[in-house]
Amino acid sequence: MQFVSVRVITHDVARLTGFYEQVTGLDARWRAERFAELAGPSCTLAIGGAETMTLFGGAAAVPESNRTAILEFRVEDVDKEYERLADLAEIVQKPTTMPWGNRSLLFRDPDGNLVNYFTPSAP
Repeated sequence: MQFVSVRVITHDVARLTGFYEQVTGLDARWRAERFAELAGPSCTLAIGGAETMTLFGGAAAVPESNRTAILEFRVEDVDKEYERLADLAEIVQKPTTMPWGNRSLLFRDPDGNLVNYFTPSAP
């Protein structure tokens, strides 16, 4: 088994895709008008329109209602990313060294999903 992607469902695919292009520096591949992917070296972030949920039998996923998952990205320098993102995103937690040693920055995307940028304490 290979874990390959996480898909976020949204009412505004273009807006959310544009946000993730800005914060990750990745270019989206548009597979359809209501589906885009940002492929990183280890995983892909897929963004699908709410309309695509009809293919799965209705409202299996509800946009803007996530309160359990955190999308996590490993970055070189959390503090540098904070300076870059401070005006682009709602910051939930400024750069902080966590009890397990990672340096972490927590923010929300335009749909309210939590995103964590972290730098490991050791390589």
